[in-house]
Amino acid sequence: MFKRVLVANRGEIAVRIIYALKELGVESVTVYSEADRDALHVQLADYAICIGPAPPKQSYLNFTSIISAAIATGSEAIHPGYGFLAENPEFAEAVEASGLKFIGPSSETIRLMGDKIEAKKVMKEAGVPVLPGTDEAVSSYEDVVSVVKEIGFPVIIKAAAGGGGRGMRVVNNESELENAFQLARAEAEAAFNDPRVYIEKYIARPRHIEIQVLADEHGNAIHLGERECSIQRRHQKLIEEAPSPVVDESMRMRMGEIALRGVKRIGYYSAGTLEFLMDEDGNFYFMEMNTRIQVEHPVTEMVTEVDLVKKQILVAAGEDIGLKQEDVKFRGHAIETRINAEDPERGFRPSPGKIELLHFPGGPGVRVDSYVYQGYTIPPFYDSLIGKLIVKGRDREEAISRLRRALEEVVIEGVVTTVPFYQELIEHPDFVAGNIDTHFIERFMKERG
Repeated sequence: MFKRVLVANRGEIAVRIIYALKELGVESVTVYSEADRDALHVQLADYAICIGPAPPKQSYLNFTSIISAAIATGSEAIHPGYGFLAENPEFAEAVEASGLKFIGPSSETIRLMGDKIEAKKVMKEAGVPVLPGTDEAVSSYEDVVSVVKEIGFPVIIKAAAGGGGRGMRVVNNESELENAFQLARAEAEAAFNDPRVYIEKYIARPRHIEIQVLADEHGNAIHLGERECSIQRRHQKLIEEAPSPVVDESMRMRMGEIALRGVKRIGYYSAGTLEFLMDEDGNFYFMEMNTRIQVEHPVTEMVTEVDLVKKQILVAAGEDIGLKQEDVKFRGHAIETRINAEDPERGFRPSPGKIELLHFPGGPGVRVDSYVYQGYTIPPFYDSLIGKLIVKGRDREEAISRLRRALEEVVIEGVVTTVPFYQELIEHPDFVAGNIDTHFIERFMKERG
């Protein structure tokens, strides 16, 4: 086991990783920007090093400063969390070249799965179902027209190096096609410095369902069931749950087995997630793989009682996952709401500022992952996520009831948050019934006026 690990992140995920390190008896080193001097992860870590000014490019995205901090403190490994450098193959490569262990998969695997075209191709080879579309980037409008004639409208044009909804255009008819193609290429170039795009058949009302996997460097791999992530706004998830309301045990095993085919095909190790789109007939198609811990990992931890962050660290230290597929048991239902410092009544505008009063809920089946405290000032430079409220019940009905009670108990004064928005959303009949898809929020917002 490592003696000392550097956490290359901030916010709630940095705190979460530090907790796991403490429980494993491993010393933690954290890095922070000048804007995060008073942050909770700085206070909790055994050692903390300032690596630059507030802008991420000068601090949390600065390879040299982070690796230098790790070497200077005698750290043996670096945990990237999620976001920032977690899926940057050049960073993972630099960590490996420095003689440190990157807590995650290899840089080659990150690079392969980060290229959406190559990822789709290799998954198809492994027998993982993929959406009809191109296996290569399309570089001319003539190629686009040819593909669309074959698969039919509607289609979606996606950035090959993309994510988060950038470089993505849905096209419903030929009159929109050329403009959408050019816009997607321009967005991809601006966002990812890579103009390549590809085309897939578009599913009108899909569910977003992902499979959590865990694998080690000794060839062992298991899945830990699915998460329903269909409640999202502009491709950013807001509420996640496990299990999905529409996935039964038979489908869970089938989706898990298919996901493991992909894992084994690429020689994956560490925690990871394969994301799928599911149509209204229950057919599912590979979308992408996230080669890191997910924001929504707690709902899986709640229903399986497997600590995914600890497992990540143990696997990176050379241990096996310590579980066989038959050891994984699913108990109850868990739901997570992401609490953001945003104002839903003003287009979800960020709401940084000082937290004057704070109270988080407790009681049976309630977990809060956060990094804020009373008197803390949320800086304006980073993601607006300030915490995650996770609840677990014996079934979905009890989980929703528990979430309702927990949201009522949240007190955050000084900044505007999404808590009241969630209180309204979870009362919607379609949410209560589990009749959701990736466009649920659009319809919900229209109903609200």
